[in-house]
Amino acid sequence: MIEEIQIRNLGVIGEASLPLGPGFTALTGETGAGKTMVVTALGLLLGARADSGVVRKGNPAASVEGRWLIDEGSLVAERVSDAGGEVDPIGGSRAELILNRSVTAEGRSRAVVGGRSAPVGVLAELGSQLVVVHGQSEQLRLKSSTAQREALDRFAGEELATVLAEYHSVYREWQDSQGELDVLVAERDRRAREAEELRGALDEIEAVEPLADEDTQLDERIERLGNLEDLRLAAESARVLLAGDLDETPAAATLLDAARRQLERVSDHDASLASIAEAVTSASFVVADLGSQLASYLGGLDAEAATELERLQERRAELATLTRKYGPTLGDVIAFVDEGSTRLLELDSDSDRISELSASVERSREQIGTLASRLHDIRAAAAGRLGDEVSAELSALAMPDATLAVEVTERAEYGLSGKDQVALLLQPHPGAEPRPLGRGASGGELSRVMLAIEVVLAGSDPVPTFVFDEVDAGVGGAAAIEIGRRLARLAERSQVIVVTHLAQVAAFASNHLSVVKDSDGSVTASSVRQLTGEERTAEMARLLSGLPDSSSGLEHARELLELAAE
Repeated sequence: MIEEIQIRNLGVIGEASLPLGPGFTALTGETGAGKTMVVTALGLLLGARADSGVVRKGNPAASVEGRWLIDEGSLVAERVSDAGGEVDPIGGSRAELILNRSVTAEGRSRAVVGGRSAPVGVLAELGSQLVVVHGQSEQLRLKSSTAQREALDRFAGEELATVLAEYHSVYREWQDSQGELDVLVAERDRRAREAEELRGALDEIEAVEPLADEDTQLDERIERLGNLEDLRLAAESARVLLAGDLDETPAAATLLDAARRQLERVSDHDASLASIAEAVTSASFVVADLGSQLASYLGGLDAEAATELERLQERRAELATLTRKYGPTLGDVIAFVDEGSTRLLELDSDSDRISELSASVERSREQIGTLASRLHDIRAAAAGRLGDEVSAELSALAMPDATLAVEVTERAEYGLSGKDQVALLLQPHPGAEPRPLGRGASGGELSRVMLAIEVVLAGSDPVPTFVFDEVDAGVGGAAAIEIGRRLARLAERSQVIVVTHLAQVAAFASNHLSVVKDSDGSVTASSVRQLTGEERTAEMARLLSGLPDSSSGLEHARELLELAAE
């Protein structure tokens, strides 16, 4: 609910503070005192279009600030947080939200949500969840067919909610299956081509049978075979130098053997030469072993023919073809085989999946038809009750010949809510053509129609705050008392703020504010008063007779207040 609104330099209002609060607040005052500016101020806080013409003459800007009490975990608090603003927790899961709007004389507008600048659109989003203003057709809450259908659904109660929940589940299942089926059928040829291309690729890869890191091993072997003659010459030269050959070239083994014999020959004369002779013997064994290893290496080289190099190069070319087509590395090619095999199984199962989905779509379609028919029957019955109850309210609100018809018709296609299209139609008098809400009714009549609808819907479709402007236009006497009575009834569930010029309406308010012009025609903070006791009685008398101190007016005012209290 709205706790307070502060207004500065808006229209005729220089400065004003309006304490609001729960229940029914009536706003009264002399003509031109600025009552309608209060509704304009609230409209600015709710994201209405800003007009530089509302700025009080001689001032650079107009500003409005509103303080709301909201649930700390509500969608409103979540949207404020998303916009970068904050709400102030006050305990008991409640929080305070402050909204600001300013308009300069040049027409520039600025919005502040929870202490943070925000687009005006954020105010409009929050406003749609916080306040409903009735008084002009463009502010009509139930303007769209969707909003009217949702209101009727809530009025219909638990029976419709249960069937609608089941319908939603089946409808989404049907939409999902139909969507997948449409894709499969539409892309059947493309998917068949994809399967054929994928099958050819897998066959090509499987024919080569690549192994992980095989290309690295091939490169090493080809490098070795490509330099075979250089390797053989080097190894042979080293072997001859170590072990000797038939051409009696001095060899390391022969020289070491000669050195050993020379040392052994004289070792008896010097014992230290014996250990050196042993070391030379060990070196001879090492050289002999190296010669054997080189001989073995040369034998292996001689066994690898040139045809082996050709075969390895052909294999490397095959692997290069695969990596060029299916991945930069053999690992990617092998991963392509795994993923491609899975995808091919999926594509090859299209026919089975299409049959399965077709059967599912048909089953869901039959269920949707049955459930949509039940929804239509429940809505039609609820529409009759809603129309009768609202029409009865209209009769008490000085519109005895007006009736509200709730029309439920079927669309050609199913939607998320069924096949029904709902329209609230107002028939102002017998014989007239029923017309959509907002057409063919004056501002006051439309406000009374909406009041009747809101009173009937209050139990099933609650709104935090209602604002009514012109609700009592062209009404007086007993009808005005009935308007006040119904506003009070609506205030039992929601905050209600009414701009009124009728004492019969204001009498039912639990909070009475009066806007009074100063002698110079301006409105200041002291000019908005919360009336109680005799002050309220005097204002009621002024509304009744035009004179705040008229004896008959005061007596009549007390009678009205007593009636309202009862």
